[in-house]
Amino acid sequence: MKLVFPAAHLLVSLLAVFPHPLKAEDWPQFRGPNCSGISTSSQALPVKFSTTENMAWTAQLGDGIGCPVVAAGRVFVSAMVDKEKIGLYCFDARSGRQLWVRSWPAGSLLDVHETNSHASTTPAADAERVYFYSSTLGMVAVDARTGADVWHQKLPVPYFVFKWGPGMSPVLYKDKLIFVQDDDLYPALYAFEKTTGKILWKDDRSDMAVNYSHPVICNTPSGPELVVAGTGKLIGYDLESGARKWHARTLLRNIKTTPSVQDGVIYISLESGGIANQWLATADRADTGNSDGKLSKAEMQAFVGDITIPPAFFKKTFDRGDANKDGLLEGVELDRAFLPSDNFAGASFDAVNPSQRFIQAIRGGGEGDVTESHVLWNIADRTPDHIVSPLVLENRMFVVKGGGISSCFNTTDGEPFWHLRRIQNIGEYFASPICGDGKIYVAGENGTVIVLAADEELKILAKNRLEDSIVATPAIADGRLLVRTRSKLICFGTP
Repeated sequence: MKLVFPAAHLLVSLLAVFPHPLKAEDWPQFRGPNCSGISTSSQALPVKFSTTENMAWTAQLGDGIGCPVVAAGRVFVSAMVDKEKIGLYCFDARSGRQLWVRSWPAGSLLDVHETNSHASTTPAADAERVYFYSSTLGMVAVDARTGADVWHQKLPVPYFVFKWGPGMSPVLYKDKLIFVQDDDLYPALYAFEKTTGKILWKDDRSDMAVNYSHPVICNTPSGPELVVAGTGKLIGYDLESGARKWHARTLLRNIKTTPSVQDGVIYISLESGGIANQWLATADRADTGNSDGKLSKAEMQAFVGDITIPPAFFKKTFDRGDANKDGLLEGVELDRAFLPSDNFAGASFDAVNPSQRFIQAIRGGGEGDVTESHVLWNIADRTPDHIVSPLVLENRMFVVKGGGISSCFNTTDGEPFWHLRRIQNIGEYFASPICGDGKIYVAGENGTVIVLAADEELKILAKNRLEDSIVATPAIADGRLLVRTRSKLICFGTP
């Protein structure tokens, strides 16, 4: 049978297959280009928006906190399909029409913190493929147009004794897919060949505690380098070999924020109470806890509950620290247990001042230990948050913490443009700030998105209330703001 289509019908059909003949703006991974949180597009973005104002489309999803990403006019986001399956969804960026969905068995899932989700990771994407990580699935690549399998690499299932759970996501750089997973048993940094999934190199990061910081690229006079923050150290890697080129011993015991890079300088904000302090606090809450400043295996197991702590974890930590073999960790033994002997991050155990906060600028490049030569400035400050990453714009470094308290520092010397100022939304913050069209968007867990002017003065432009909790960092592409709440994906844009 020969089918004949009117010209208009043919055009509609072609657009359905090839819906984006013009090049679209990409937001290809967590926080967009180089994890910076910055859109360079000049297209107008909305100031005021809600479920009834400037909303282009919305899609109902299962639970999840992974961020949306955009590539070649398609939006990708993860969600729990149900209690037994995790899904990856693809939508048309302009219309919100669902193009495809993939789902995989979630497998045996351990409990995670209530703020986290089993759909916690953000995919990375280009025009050809979508790269997605799940703790029980490993790393997969699927066809961006159809969702069909391309490759699959199984990885060690991470273990988190504190039940924070997995939350790391892959990032793209040219022909490589980069992924770091600093868990309690198998910490490592991987570089995959993005078309085949072949592991090009792997760095064993056993000198790290649990970290949640994404890799970034820093351009230096000797070429681009891969920079990864971790326990106690900021490390610069050779992109081709995976060799560690330099390190700065400037960080704290663990880091959950991702650095921002501008003009060869890495900017970091971080807070850490220290692994040892966390264990003592949990020991005091455990059934056998007696607030004696000592930690036993029984107290650790009592905190974890019904799930048995793997013997490998005790061997790696507790047995290493228990120098006198009395079955208890106390004082410096706590440091020795949870940190390698050559990486006592930050100060040694300090029960008087357990929580520390730093804001730093470190020049990339160099060889070996660059702690003395490459740290441009380092200030102790009350502003940094333990999860929310900094936003660096031109000569400004913007940070925000729980309670809606913000500061903005001069990137030249660390001096504040403003300091400890509220942004009119008191609550918890897990999403990191992003910027586009001269506006900074700051999403709170309570579902309120504050819009600020990207300026040297604090100027609040709007306070937009949505109807669902927000943990994921929003995305910007083609004049649209994409917000992933706990149950929805919402696209906002000006008419």
